Amino acid sequence: MAVPPHDYDTPPPVTRTVRVTGEDLRARAHRDQMHVRLLGVAGGFCLLFAVVAVKLSIATVLHPMAPEKRQIASQVPEIPKIDPKGSLAGDFSLPQVHRASIVDRNGQTLALSLPVAQVYANPQELIDPQDVTKKLKTVLKDLDEEETTRRLSLPKQFVYIARNITPQQELAINSMGIPGIYFEAGERRHYPLGHMAAQIMGTVDIDDHGVAGVERYFDKRLMSDHRPLRLSLDVRVQSVVRDELANAMSTFQAIGACAIVMDVRTGEIIAMVSLPDYDVNEFSHATNDARFNRAVTGLYEPGSTFKLQTAAMGLETGTIHIWDRFSSTPIHIGRFTISDMKNDHFAPWMTLPEVMAFSSNPAAAHIALDVGGTRQAQWFRDMGFFAPVPIELPEAARPLVPHQWGISTTMTVGFGHGMAEPPLAIVRGTAATVNGGILVTPTLLEKEEGPAPTQEAALSQGVQNAALEQAEADTSMDRTTVGSDGLAVPQGQRVISEKNSALLRRLLRLDVTGGTGRTAESPGYFVGGKTGTAEKIGPHGGYLKHVNISAFTGIFPMNAPRYAVYVMLDSPKPTPQTHGWTTAGWNAAPTVSKIVSRIGPMLQIFPDTAHAAQIDASMALPMHPAVPRGVRPLGPGNDPGDPRKAEAEHRAAKAAEQKERAAQKAALKKQAQEVMDE
Repeated sequence: MAVPPHDYDTPPPVTRTVRVTGEDLRARAHRDQMHVRLLGVAGGFCLLFAVVAVKLSIATVLHPMAPEKRQIASQVPEIPKIDPKGSLAGDFSLPQVHRASIVDRNGQTLALSLPVAQVYANPQELIDPQDVTKKLKTVLKDLDEEETTRRLSLPKQFVYIARNITPQQELAINSMGIPGIYFEAGERRHYPLGHMAAQIMGTVDIDDHGVAGVERYFDKRLMSDHRPLRLSLDVRVQSVVRDELANAMSTFQAIGACAIVMDVRTGEIIAMVSLPDYDVNEFSHATNDARFNRAVTGLYEPGSTFKLQTAAMGLETGTIHIWDRFSSTPIHIGRFTISDMKNDHFAPWMTLPEVMAFSSNPAAAHIALDVGGTRQAQWFRDMGFFAPVPIELPEAARPLVPHQWGISTTMTVGFGHGMAEPPLAIVRGTAATVNGGILVTPTLLEKEEGPAPTQEAALSQGVQNAALEQAEADTSMDRTTVGSDGLAVPQGQRVISEKNSALLRRLLRLDVTGGTGRTAESPGYFVGGKTGTAEKIGPHGGYLKHVNISAFTGIFPMNAPRYAVYVMLDSPKPTPQTHGWTTAGWNAAPTVSKIVSRIGPMLQIFPDTAHAAQIDASMALPMHPAVPRGVRPLGPGNDPGDPRKAEAEHRAAKAAEQKERAAQKAALKKQAQEVMDE
């Protein structure tokens, strides 16, 4: 075996002896122990990651979970929900504004506050006012340069430059970096629907406080509670009513008009229109005539619409009956005469259905005399005609009522003259005659269906004294009791019996089917109502000849009353279609018919033409009802409402009163003389 040659240049390996001490052994053991621990931790993490991986596989592949709303809210818009009552709108509010929004019953926004800013300056911190003005002009296009430069040169520390600028304008001005220019947060009230319910909405002042309408009435609530204030109005119905009323006002060249739709069971105002109106966003530029709310502030003689109250009063007091007859002969009082129109050729004696259907003034005066002035005055007081209508509008006017209630007042008020009432008062009184006899309170707040809180519950919570304030602060507290038929049960004071209310419904239906209100008929809706035409009072007193206030107060459907519809035209002119007439049957009544036909489906009431014959037969009322056996009806030979008799009784009562006063005066004089003699 060959031996490799030795490399003499490479030194031989050196063998060293290493001494291992106890300390080295301990260090090596510690390192081994650390290695084991690290391997254990690594193994634990591997196991943990394996578990997480399995969980993720299950959650994303095998059994995926639905993502939470907060995970996708910024990426996926919310799926729209069916919301016919607009309940979701109640959750909407802008956190950066202080005044709550106002919505209609379906959640449609009527008023809201938008965030804006006020830009102001400290002139003492400005270097060049003219240069500052030029820069601001590039953003604020309407800025008056000369006036702004002058104001920025004043020796003051605070000067307003512009109010209610948009956030975009605020950002643009702020980015200029002008020393001495500052911003103040604010808000601006906006009414997105413009003319819609103008007089109802009102407006706010520069400090965002209400100055008119519901903005003023609910000012405290709107500033303290950020939840939207939900009104009873339905903007769809409001729009239709305004459209039809504007057409009628234009057709008949009236100088003003108003219309009201009210739920006769709850008192909720579904629509209230007064024309002319204005854009609510331009309140400061509106004329006084446009701001004037004819529905609650205007006072008008109701005319023949008041005959409904006269009939209700006579029936409820038991003074008259459906079969009684009343004289239609003209009545002479001094230099005045109460008569019907020259073209009216009525029978000398008319039954109650005829009085209502053909609207006879002397006959209505006879009914009023039958009841008597004292009971008549008390009736109208109980029906709320002596006080402002309780409605959430500060503009509600106090009616004009007679100070003395003599025989002439009794007769004239009986057919709608001698008193001036706002139209809403007429609607309220009409509702009471058809809803079962309950005098409801009109309201602009939506009433929720549900059980009303009991008096005991209110007392136990100690909130009885704060009930009215709470109703304003929390509209959800205002609930409506629902009957077995699914309709709201009227809440309020009973003023008419259910029996007489049912009879009055038939009388009102008769006025449309065979009386002066025929043009108010809307097929399938069974409209009932009463026409009313009153001569207008001039600015200096006295009646204006051939200048009328024409009105129709209607109800539909009359077989199950739900809504009152009222239309009034101020000083309408005749047209070829009306054959020269300006009475309510020619202008106001047909306008009601058009309104009912359009708003019925919106209110979930549809025409029932299939059962029209049966329904009309069930509500039919003969013009000459039969007299029950053994009953002597009012009429010829039995007329307690004869004006001559009433006048004689009035004179006799007055003479007796004067005689009694004279006797008392003589007794006092005699007594005084005896004292002096003693």
